[in-house]
Amino acid sequence: MDDEQQRPEHGPLAGFTVGVTAARRADELGALLQRRGAAVLHAPAIRIVPLADDSELLAATKQLIDQAPDVVVATTAIGFRGWVEAADGWGLGDALLERLRAVELLARGPKVKGAVRAAGLTEEWSPASESMAEVLDRLLEQGVDGRRIAVQLHGEPLPGFVESLKAGGAEVVGVPVYRWLPPEDLGPVDRLLDAAVSRGVDAVTFTSAPAAASLLSRAEERGLLPELLAAFGHDVLPACVGPVTAVPLQGHGVDTVQPERFRLGPLVQLLCRELPGRVRALPVAGHRLEIRGHAVLVDGELRTVPPAGMSLLRALSRRPGWVVPRAELLRALPGTGRDEHAVETAMARLRTSLGAPKLIQTVVKRGYRLALDPATDAKYTDG
Repeated sequence: MDDEQQRPEHGPLAGFTVGVTAARRADELGALLQRRGAAVLHAPAIRIVPLADDSELLAATKQLIDQAPDVVVATTAIGFRGWVEAADGWGLGDALLERLRAVELLARGPKVKGAVRAAGLTEEWSPASESMAEVLDRLLEQGVDGRRIAVQLHGEPLPGFVESLKAGGAEVVGVPVYRWLPPEDLGPVDRLLDAAVSRGVDAVTFTSAPAAASLLSRAEERGLLPELLAAFGHDVLPACVGPVTAVPLQGHGVDTVQPERFRLGPLVQLLCRELPGRVRALPVAGHRLEIRGHAVLVDGELRTVPPAGMSLLRALSRRPGWVVPRAELLRALPGTGRDEHAVETAMARLRTSLGAPKLIQTVVKRGYRLALDPATDAKYTDG
């Protein structure tokens, strides 16, 4: 018990590295991940054009003031607030609010409802599920034929939503509240791509479809798209905040994981389950060994391991209990030449980092092996 009390606490994501592609609320997501032990690689894959510079929003606002819609659907709190603020900046704020007071105003979820009420307005209805599908169901049940419906867009496609309204006979006016563009500085995105294809990250998070599309586009420009898709298919977990965000990735055949509630907190909770669940615990020399992205848990204690040591450990763990020749381990080391002494040096540092030297056995004139416990050795080494 005393040992357990003295053991340093670490979060469920300790030893894992997570890429964050978000531009908006990136600090919040990064803090949630770090609080649970993850190392975070931040690479905003998009940037947002300031609202006051967006001529399309101005045109849509004037159109709605001049020709009243029957229904306005507010989809995001930040988007609705930004729309009102931009209209104020153009001298159209009072006219827009007056128009919105006279129409049926639907708010997708409590945050949007809060933004609507902060503007001095009252929503007609808001779904308990925060789902655009429920908003669509309500509109279609009421009948949309001949009705003019304005939809506040938020930079992401709304699959089937606008099409279904139009198929029901509605005239749909899109209100593009902010525009996504590629980042001005591509350096962080390129570093994330390099880390993903080299398996230097364990997961990449996406909180908007444009960010996913932008990362894929940049990978294609650099000739890395096949390697990125391969990484997402095996070693790097693509985690999306919701199904809309996942659309660009699914278009390339990438399977993603998504939380049941489309929020940052549930997204982080999902990673806390998924990443540790993908790691196989090995019984080695009387210890429990769990190899994570950039660190190792030895009997539940987090041990930081240098990159060269992690490369050796991964090579040994691919075939637990089998002898791995020095030449093969040398090829696994990043940036080394032909001198097998580099393996011995890195192996010595690895053993020191693990704090339990007997985890890895030296097999004279042959190489090294993980010292699997006898009871489980056959399970991993038989033919």
